[in-house]
Amino acid sequence: MKNLTLKKFSACAFSLLFSLSAYSGGGGGGGSTDLPPPSTCSVNCGFEIGPNPSLNFVRASQGPLPVSTSNVSSSVDGFGGGTIYYPSNISDEMAAIAISPGFTASQSSIAWWGPLLASHGFVVITIDTNGRFDQPTSRGRQLDSALSYLISEGDRSNSPVSGRIDENRLATMGHSMGGGGALQSAARNRLSASVPLAPFNTGSNDFNQINVPTMIMGCEDDGVAPVNSHANPFYALIPNSTDKALLEIANGPHNCANGGSSNNATLSTYGVSWMKRFLDKDRRYNQFLCGPNHVADSRISDFRDTCTF
Repeated sequence: MKNLTLKKFSACAFSLLFSLSAYSGGGGGGGSTDLPPPSTCSVNCGFEIGPNPSLNFVRASQGPLPVSTSNVSSSVDGFGGGTIYYPSNISDEMAAIAISPGFTASQSSIAWWGPLLASHGFVVITIDTNGRFDQPTSRGRQLDSALSYLISEGDRSNSPVSGRIDENRLATMGHSMGGGGALQSAARNRLSASVPLAPFNTGSNDFNQINVPTMIMGCEDDGVAPVNSHANPFYALIPNSTDKALLEIANGPHNCANGGSSNNATLSTYGVSWMKRFLDKDRRYNQFLCGPNHVADSRISDFRDTCTF
């Protein structure tokens, strides 16, 4: 929730708005949310894009590919519009990622991730939600609708991403309630990956049903979605049989994983590596998630995982 208004909110104000919004009904998901199953290939799949990665490569502010954008109208079915980021020099099929903002925020709050991930060989859509007060359940459905939209655009001959979407390699991301939505989507769908950012979710959930490789990025000093009551228990609910990791940014406020800050190199290292490993099945990135090159980072206050992947 990275905007001027939200910076004025205290955690109490957020809770009050959350309670009030429960009566507003939210914006709903709409559209088709039945997503195709993931690719069953796990090694030597031919999905790898880019050179052999080094630590400096994954920490960089941009990947090796030039990025183009395409706007999505707010009149689209199932979510509130958004922006598509895609590598402009690749015409082959690529994995697709949908990213949702948090409570009352717009896509601008999570836009940093769009060009970063696209520059490493993904098609990314950052969305606006149907309503600013939409809850995690609604945001999860809207992420599903955004992925369905990308699939349909990949099949449309005059789309800017025509022929570029691999419908069997899909992922969700989101901040705060958008992160809760990403987890809900992962519990409902057989995705290839999910990366919730400071996820917020209350009430019952099916996170113990998640079999999608999931990396939760939490913020140590989060006063809105404290890690001890959100990120940590969500991580614990995900079965240990599922590839999973939890990264906590040291001294991080609620928006610590949204990018545009001194945390960028850390976020890029783990966010890019997770997506490359599980969307592109690229085992060259294991070294940044497990093993000898998975070293201590002063910006990380806690890290857990189920390595080796």
